[in-house]
Amino acid sequence: MDKNRRLIFIALLVAQGVVIGLIENMIPYPFAFAPGAKLGLSNLITIIAIFTMPKKDSFTLVWMRLILTTLLGGTTSTFLYSMSGAMLSYGGMLLVKTLGPKRVSIIGISATGGFLHNVGQLVTASVIAGSANVMLYLPILSFLGILSGLAIGIAANFLLVRVDTLRRFQLDYERQSHKDHWYLN
Repeated sequence: MDKNRRLIFIALLVAQGVVIGLIENMIPYPFAFAPGAKLGLSNLITIIAIFTMPKKDSFTLVWMRLILTTLLGGTTSTFLYSMSGAMLSYGGMLLVKTLGPKRVSIIGISATGGFLHNVGQLVTASVIAGSANVMLYLPILSFLGILSGLAIGIAANFLLVRVDTLRRFQLDYERQSHKDHWYLN
């Protein structure tokens, strides 16, 4: 894949992630029993990036999405919570993805990301509050994060199978990944 095509693809996914994130910020929180719980719809873009581009590019995409979403509609504290959740989620999803498609599906990887995103945010909240009591929200937020991750994983799986452009990028990425790791074959 040539450099311009790669940059355009990254830019389009970042733009989509930012728009989804800003729209989600306008939606009132539906879970009164779990303050701050959100659907995490922009994580759909992260899942697609993990499966269609090299780690370096997907990492760049996640950071650009975080920074732009914060600049357009966030605060320093929302950036801290989003960043900690997104980085832990991203790292965990990459780690689980290494188990391979025979052991875990896109849906399972996404559910892992939903769970870890909440863990990252709660750890940050614990540090800011100076109390581990914030972690008492973990069971509720874990359930909601896994549920949201499952839904996002199903959507990502659907898009990666049905959208020709994404399939082509995914095939290019897999081909390049196998070429770079010829010693694994």
